[in-house]
Amino acid sequence: MSGKIPGTEPLTIDAIAAAVRAHPGLRAKAPIGLVADVFGGSDWEAGPGDDGAVVELGAGPVAAAGPRSTAEAASPGATVVVGGEALLPAFVAADPFAAGVAAMLTNVNDLAAMGAEPLALVDTIVASESVARRALEGLRHASELYRVPVVGGHLTIHDGPPALSAFGLGRATPGRVLSVRHAAPGQSLILAGCIEGVMRPDFPFFGSFDARNGELAGDVRILAGLAADGAAVAAKDVSMAGVLGSLGMLLECHRLGVTVDLDALPRPAGVALVDWLSCFPCLSFLICTLPGREEDCAAPFHDRGLAAEVIGTLDDSGLLRISAGGATATVLDVRTEPVTGLPPA
Repeated sequence: MSGKIPGTEPLTIDAIAAAVRAHPGLRAKAPIGLVADVFGGSDWEAGPGDDGAVVELGAGPVAAAGPRSTAEAASPGATVVVGGEALLPAFVAADPFAAGVAAMLTNVNDLAAMGAEPLALVDTIVASESVARRALEGLRHASELYRVPVVGGHLTIHDGPPALSAFGLGRATPGRVLSVRHAAPGQSLILAGCIEGVMRPDFPFFGSFDARNGELAGDVRILAGLAADGAAVAAKDVSMAGVLGSLGMLLECHRLGVTVDLDALPRPAGVALVDWLSCFPCLSFLICTLPGREEDCAAPFHDRGLAAEVIGTLDDSGLLRISAGGATATVLDVRTEPVTGLPPA
């Protein structure tokens, strides 16, 4: 079924679905399946799977072998989440300051989506002195913005193409991690985050730094509270794959489906729908909650002046569909075309 969507750019819903399917950020996730080819499958929570891996401290060789700083960051029996991100070399070369900020942002958002409070970050930089300096300045700025210390890392001064990676550590409530493996049919799907900001002219990134500024530190810690309270059971941050691509990554663990109501989708004013669906927002999360707890999930975002709306209900169809203005279209069938290629849980 197809049709025009009232109040948006003149694209049919089928055209929007096709644009999302062709989105380079979504297609770039396919090679992740290589990790499972080499290391084998796991439970998604411990990896490969979620954007952060869960490590239980205080039992067995993990705690004994762990670095002293990690052991001190969480008491015996604690749950920590670790993750890492590599920045595109061309982006590092073009805007090293923004790349430094992004190194922090991506890690903090990944930890938040797991229901973890971010504790610390380490980085690795291989670049010329001028690029390395600006990248470090970006990291320092983001560290102050998110109140997450950069506690160490590695630096190599090199005149070739630059490389920047960062690795985050967070603390979660034991037994309350927001892994995508906890998503199930019947749960409500919420999109929450900031819809104030501006789109970069050279890169599909929607920045909310000026709009939120010092509020971001508290914003990204909302999900840790939702996890501890049990209001949320699973989550995924919206990243380079865009809203629907990131949602596909959430669904593919159990090959679930959902019909996303685009009419209910929180969206910035002045940003075309297809652009919003394909961009990397500074602060945006897909959250799964049990029926009856939708307001418990949305209220903390609303209290901080952020958006949060129910946009669908998970089902067992395996189909990621969109609907608006009486029209519907299928974006992905995660049973036959998973986003990452990782095996189901």
